[in-house]
Amino acid sequence: MKFGLFNLMGYRDNPRGVAGVVEDTRSMVLLAEDIGFDVAWFAEHHFTNYSVSVSPLMVAAHMAGCTRSIKLGAAVVVLPLYEPMRVAQEIALLDQLSGGRAVLGVGTGYQAYEFERYGQDVARKAEVFLEYWQVLAQALGEGFVDFHGQYVSVPPTPMTLGTRRGGLPPLYCTSSAPQILAALAPWNPTPFMTAGWRGTPVLLQMVAHMREQCSKAGLDGAQIPVALQQYVHVTDSPAEALEAAERARYVGRMVAALRSPALVLEGSMVQAPPLENEPPLETFRDNLIIGPASYVAERIAAEIRAVQPTHYNAFFQFGDLPIARARRSLERFGSEVLPLLEREFGTLA
Repeated sequence: MKFGLFNLMGYRDNPRGVAGVVEDTRSMVLLAEDIGFDVAWFAEHHFTNYSVSVSPLMVAAHMAGCTRSIKLGAAVVVLPLYEPMRVAQEIALLDQLSGGRAVLGVGTGYQAYEFERYGQDVARKAEVFLEYWQVLAQALGEGFVDFHGQYVSVPPTPMTLGTRRGGLPPLYCTSSAPQILAALAPWNPTPFMTAGWRGTPVLLQMVAHMREQCSKAGLDGAQIPVALQQYVHVTDSPAEALEAAERARYVGRMVAALRSPALVLEGSMVQAPPLENEPPLETFRDNLIIGPASYVAERIAAEIRAVQPTHYNAFFQFGDLPIARARRSLERFGSEVLPLLEREFGTLA
């Protein structure tokens, strides 16, 4: 099993503004590489402070010039918002620029606010994704595209640019829709599973549901690889634990607001009211993996035993958490949590 660092790159109150979010992300990626994380992931969202990572491929390309060995991934390319021939070349270019370190996550997206501003219909996201994926797969997998569909047509086109090793980079996805899982099946995709602030119980339910969906798609749900995603904060301070929980609650409120047709913005800043039937802050803390190193290791170990994931992806700087605190948590994860996990499971990545 391998560990990944997930970078949402949200902006809330960073004293250096958007530039500070970028600098903080670079700092966390370099630290994760030093610790030995396998991959750094970069989100994709548009037009609000939920994330300033509007192009995960651009961010990954920048990080390629700052790092040496850590893999760099888009989590995810929201495929319906792209021109598929262009994004296929950009994925290949990232792989070339990074020396073959590109990892690819793809998804359909979910925020109607983003889709509307790209002139797209979020209700058709799955069918558009499936067509665009065929173009992407031809371009990167075969080096030649000839495709005619409802949403895109491409005349016969040979591709100059491909990945270092040929074919697609290692593939991850966010969808559990049977038709999408079936379309991606030849490339052995690893689904991302995240429950946000709702924590482990809901995360395990989501994994079970995804495996059922795999079975409906004709895949072996019991054997499909899984990438878990969790909020993690290592601290011995009860006060800092609650502060981290408040940051996670802020992200959860934003997600709910962005899913709502009644989105309210102040400028580009999401105005996120409390969740419906919102629990107390202590529930957020307890649902997420927040606490001393031994507690964090115990919680992660329990999820590893239950799911047997191939990849464990951690959010460390969620909700624009101050960088000093996020770095300290990540440092302690490397020096204190990983040794405890390796004591039980052997060498992890």
